[in-house]
Amino acid sequence: MESGYRLMVGIDWATEAHQVCVLDSQGRLLEQRRVEHRAEAIAAMIDRLIELAGGDPASIAVAIEVPRGAVVETLVERGLHVFAINPKQLDRFRDRHTVAGAKDDRRDAFVLGDSLRTDLSAFRRVHLDDAWTIQIRELTRIEEDLNTEINRLANQLRDLLLRFYPQLLRLCPAADQPWLLGLLKLAPTPTKAQRLRRSSIERLLHQYRIRKWTADQVRAELQTAPLPVAPGVTEATSAHIALLVPRMELLMAQLKLCAKAVQTALDERIVEEQRREHRDVEIILSLPGVGRVVAATMLAEAPQLLAQRNYHALRTLGGIAPVTRQSGKRLAVRRRYGCNHRLSNALYHWARISSQCDPKAKHHYQTLRQHGHSHGRALRGVADRLLALLVAMLRDQTLYDTTRAHAPKPIAA
Repeated sequence: MESGYRLMVGIDWATEAHQVCVLDSQGRLLEQRRVEHRAEAIAAMIDRLIELAGGDPASIAVAIEVPRGAVVETLVERGLHVFAINPKQLDRFRDRHTVAGAKDDRRDAFVLGDSLRTDLSAFRRVHLDDAWTIQIRELTRIEEDLNTEINRLANQLRDLLLRFYPQLLRLCPAADQPWLLGLLKLAPTPTKAQRLRRSSIERLLHQYRIRKWTADQVRAELQTAPLPVAPGVTEATSAHIALLVPRMELLMAQLKLCAKAVQTALDERIVEEQRREHRDVEIILSLPGVGRVVAATMLAEAPQLLAQRNYHALRTLGGIAPVTRQSGKRLAVRRRYGCNHRLSNALYHWARISSQCDPKAKHHYQTLRQHGHSHGRALRGVADRLLALLVAMLRDQTLYDTTRAHAPKPIAA
């Protein structure tokens, strides 16, 4: 395959040192070296590669398994063309050179470089994202991690309350609400809950703006007889909860700050795009079912595909495009699991909410369900339609128009 590159470089990435293999356009081995993960060592490696290429960094193609990081960013900034490949693809390419299953860092670096020479189309060219995209990506991933940690601790709290204090779970079954943590501070045990005054409960509900329960309802629930437990269970479990509650409160406060930072970043982006007469963020937010989390996740995980208006790549990266397996008379169409799972979750929730609040999406969902598709498959069908709509709107720079979207189709004469 004629690629136009003078050098093919394979880098087997590691945390402490990277194995580098340099091939020419004919596949001949020119050099192999081990490069430590230090700024001066990486810079010296790039200088050597440019020297081997006759001073032209654009004639060097570099294959690596990771799409970002210090090594990738330094290579791109110096003008080298960097291509990322999935580790599963590399594993298949390795089978070309050994059928015995041998594997080591030098072999992997060689396989990366040689596969880049023979199968350039299987690699994805890496482009650096702008500072805003890097910031919003970090914020959305932090927010996801905080939610995961809060859910983990809430599950622990729920199990502890089931042991001796189930009254609170009748008020908050998931044990993940801030007002429940405040109530636990006032009444850490069932005995203290029975002595809790109505005025204290009223202040708590007013502080957290709880309207689902009245003070009398909460007090009546707390007055129920406690579970009979073995001696020491209440004291030990309440001590455990006393250590758990501050951690949950800290995580919830951090989650609130992170959500505010994401919203601020989106607002700043909208203002910036208005100055450039370019309103991608505003268009995405105008769609039904898209809120702060979905919009931020899409912009963070697929910025280049959105900028390219690449519908087919978006549906593949988001796990919407199905996978077909056919052999002889056997044919199976399955869900795509090899995708960006953060983007996939965002598209799932987008389709789920849209199918509840948008008439056209709801009709599409119901039609797919009537044809025998599962709930998940129907939502992926809704997300597929919404992605096509989004790409068309981005291409034309138009906002979502509910009157136009739901207008009845003209009947042919």
